[in-house]
Amino acid sequence: MYAVFKRELFSLLNSLMAYIIIGVFLMATGLLLWFFPETSILEYGYAELNGFFSLAPFLFMFLIPAITMRSFAEERREGTYVLLATRPLTDWQIILGKYFACFVLIVFALVPTLIYYYSVYRLGFPEGNIDSGAAVGSYLGLLLLGAAFVSVGIFASSITKNQVVAFAVSVFICFIAYNGLDAMSQVFSLQYFETILLNLSVNERYQSISRGVLDTRDLVYFITFMLVFLGLTRLVIGGRKW
Repeated sequence: MYAVFKRELFSLLNSLMAYIIIGVFLMATGLLLWFFPETSILEYGYAELNGFFSLAPFLFMFLIPAITMRSFAEERREGTYVLLATRPLTDWQIILGKYFACFVLIVFALVPTLIYYYSVYRLGFPEGNIDSGAAVGSYLGLLLLGAAFVSVGIFASSITKNQVVAFAVSVFICFIAYNGLDAMSQVFSLQYFETILLNLSVNERYQSISRGVLDTRDLVYFITFMLVFLGLTRLVIGGRKW
C-alpha cells in the first residue's frame, strides 16, 4: 500500500493542478476572511473563525472532487491501471493508497490556514480572547469532512474513465450529503423522516463537532460514511476485474 500511496502522492505533487487547487482554496478563504467587507473578520469585530469554518465545506465540495477525479479515471483512460492491478497488491491496498494520498494533500491545504487562528489570537482583546476549544473541534471537523469527501471522490473516479464526469458526480453526491439532506428534512417536517434525514446529514455532524464537543456518535458516523463509499469503490473495481 505504501508504494501506491507514495506513487499517487508524488504524482499529485508533481502536477500543476494540485498547487492551483490549494492556491485557489487559500486565496478564496483569505479574501473572504480579511478583505471583503461583508465577511471580513476585521469588520465583524469578534475574535472567532466561524466564517472560515462555514465557508470551507462549500469550497471542499469543489476542490476535493478536483483532486480525486483523476485517481482511477486517468489510470483507466491511459490503460495504466491494468499494470497496477497485475501487481501483487489487493484491491484494498490500491484503494487505500490512493485515498490516503488525496487526504494528505487536503491536510497540506489546511496547514497554512493555521495562520488565521494565530492572527485572530493576536488581534483579540485581550490577546488570546478566542475559543480555542471550538477552533480545535472545527479543524477536526474539517479533517473528517475532508476525509468523507475524499472517499466520495475516489468512488466517483472509479465508475468512469472521464475525469469531468467523475468531478460532476462527486460534487453532486457531496452536495446532497452535506446540504441536500438538510433541505429534504424541511420537506418532511413534523414527521419522523425529518429526524432520520438530519441524522444522515454530514452538515449536522460537522456542526456538532465544530462546537468543540467530541461525540463518539459523530466519529462513528464519519467512519461509517467513509467505509461505505470505499466499500462501493471496492465493489466497482472487483466487478470490473471479473
